[in-house]
Amino acid sequence: MKQIKIADTTLCRKDGAFGFKEKIEIARHLEKLNVDVIELPEIINAKTDILFVRTVSSFVKNAVLSVAAGSSMESIDYAVAALSATKHGRIRIELPLSPVGMEYTARKKPPVMLTYIAEAVAAAKAKCADVEFCAVDATRAENDFLTEALEAAVSAGATCISLCDSAAEMMPDDFAAFAGAVADKISVPVSVCCEDKNGLACASAILAVRAGVEGIKACVDGSGLSLEVFADMVKNCGNTYGFACSVRVTELHRAVKQIAWIAQNAKNEKSAVTVANVDESGIRLDGKDDQTAVITAVSKLGYDLSDEDQAKVYEEFLRVAARKTVGAKELEAIVASVALQVPATYKLVNYIINNGNIISSSAQITLSKNDTAMQGICIGDGPIDAAFLAIDQIIGHHYELDDFQIQSVTEGKEAMGSAIVKLRAGGKLYSGNGISTDIIGASIRAYINAVNKIVYEEA
Repeated sequence: MKQIKIADTTLCRKDGAFGFKEKIEIARHLEKLNVDVIELPEIINAKTDILFVRTVSSFVKNAVLSVAAGSSMESIDYAVAALSATKHGRIRIELPLSPVGMEYTARKKPPVMLTYIAEAVAAAKAKCADVEFCAVDATRAENDFLTEALEAAVSAGATCISLCDSAAEMMPDDFAAFAGAVADKISVPVSVCCEDKNGLACASAILAVRAGVEGIKACVDGSGLSLEVFADMVKNCGNTYGFACSVRVTELHRAVKQIAWIAQNAKNEKSAVTVANVDESGIRLDGKDDQTAVITAVSKLGYDLSDEDQAKVYEEFLRVAARKTVGAKELEAIVASVALQVPATYKLVNYIINNGNIISSSAQITLSKNDTAMQGICIGDGPIDAAFLAIDQIIGHHYELDDFQIQSVTEGKEAMGSAIVKLRAGGKLYSGNGISTDIIGASIRAYINAVNKIVYEEA
């Protein structure tokens, strides 16, 4: 089974959309997804960019952290300083090799570029054991010069090579033949980076892998190869064709949604606390849809229901569909309210929330189990986060929060709020629903409802 190395380039976006906090959060998600390499852009602001890389180094312990350099010798020194505390660090020398790129971007003639490649890679290698040479426009380079440049990089100490089809001018089979020919000539692992301008990036990348390439570069919510699409393709076709990757597929879609959400809000300069009104799932059902269609939509949302719960969901769906079209949000609420209804192991007794703009949010929650009161007190990033942490403290277990939604059920100042919490345990989703005029109370009830379903099924 061939193991495909995946490098994620999400944090290399050049639009400056991500702030410090957004970049940290994205890096956390990528580390949890178990991507092989997390690529970071070249150090521009020595103070803040180096601080960011060092901060990420404190929690990224499995993935390789790759920092771009190569525009100058100073950029290599910055990369070395940034990676000083990294467990697995890599310096990525990125240079153009096409005639136009060398002339107008790097301002170097071909002979000078060959010398510079050797000097840059050697300088990086002297201070970092892992050095990648990346030909940013490899498909536009002259073949003989490309070979010379890559051989110069390897001779100077490059431990891996990347070929980029930034122009997206080659069809998948031609690109695979091009990349495979290079992989045959080069003595170090070769990766590819494909732009998705024509919707062919995934095909180009996997055909290149089958031609001898060992790794690919992908991203979330960018112009390149989609991490989600490629990982799904590996999951679906890997056993048949003999390839696999290390990405945790069970966490993939949730993490990708969260990263895309962070990216979209950063792009639109929105607050991190928003309620989405647009249903992007594509689920639109009405009373004419049969049970098979409804349960297929439920499965698309990530739920695996028993036959009994499927019947309950469909019955409630028909009641709701008689009045309105049912989208993903309505279907989530139906599942949360009627599926896997169980006796309450934990019951909410009371809660006290402290929150303000000059204090840390805290929650004191009291639950009862078998008529015994249990209390948890926690500080969190906001009142709802604090409440959820307090519940985790009481039950002695932290379940993965897959999704959290808040929506209004009625209108006016005394509007009822509905909260839906989706927790994941053992790879399975459990949904809880809570309704209250107090949205924090609704969220707490929804969380406890989901926990009770997990506890009941585990027992």
